[in-house]
Amino acid sequence: MRLSGKTAVITGAGSGFGAGIAHKFAAEGARVMVVDIDAERAAAVAREIDGLAREADVSRESSVAAMAVAARAELGRVDILVNNAGVTHLPMPMEDVTAADFDRVFAVNAKSVFLTARHFVPQMKAAKSGAILNVASTAGLSPRPRLVWYNASKGWMITATKAMAAELAPVGVRVNAICPVAGETPLLKSFLGEDTPEMRAKFLATIPLGRFSTPDDMGNAACFLCSDEASMITGVALEVDGGRCI
Repeated sequence: MRLSGKTAVITGAGSGFGAGIAHKFAAEGARVMVVDIDAERAAAVAREIDGLAREADVSRESSVAAMAVAARAELGRVDILVNNAGVTHLPMPMEDVTAADFDRVFAVNAKSVFLTARHFVPQMKAAKSGAILNVASTAGLSPRPRLVWYNASKGWMITATKAMAAELAPVGVRVNAICPVAGETPLLKSFLGEDTPEMRAKFLATIPLGRFSTPDDMGNAACFLCSDEASMITGVALEVDGGRCI
């Protein structure tokens, strides 16, 4: 029960890594608000963990503001914020990505971190405590061709994590990131271009431990970084990637 008595808001928690983090946090004693743009998925995960469900579009300030108000009303306070929601563009030459796809990637992967900071950080600063976790990617550390703008959005998130950590440390708020490699999530097909046994084998050959990241892997890493056990850790981008970045 490493998160006993704590409250958490997790975005993009209706599936994939976010759902894995939500399940782990609940198992460790946290009261969790499951946030997702898909209301049905959010509700399904919330039922599984006896948590709260909230539909929100993290790329829109009005939606994030309403989410923050609801979180304070229903949870009382927010001890942990996990920025997990993310999207990608399909693998292609950088110049072929449309402006609309570029804007969507940066709105969900980058602007959302700015928006949640605007609406959750003031409360954490007032309480002089809190933990923020940004779910970045190995793509932000070891970029691959044909995913240039997605890579850049995750590199932005890692830099933002370190800058946020430096600014918020004096008021007792920690900010960290985790960097998964591709996993069995709804985004896998987008990363691979096409989900075939051949494409999977080719990608797995780049991971020394020989498997994809799982929601459980992300939940375990996230739980540690957001728990009091990591009270001396801030500003890190933890690779949870089976050695992909070696």
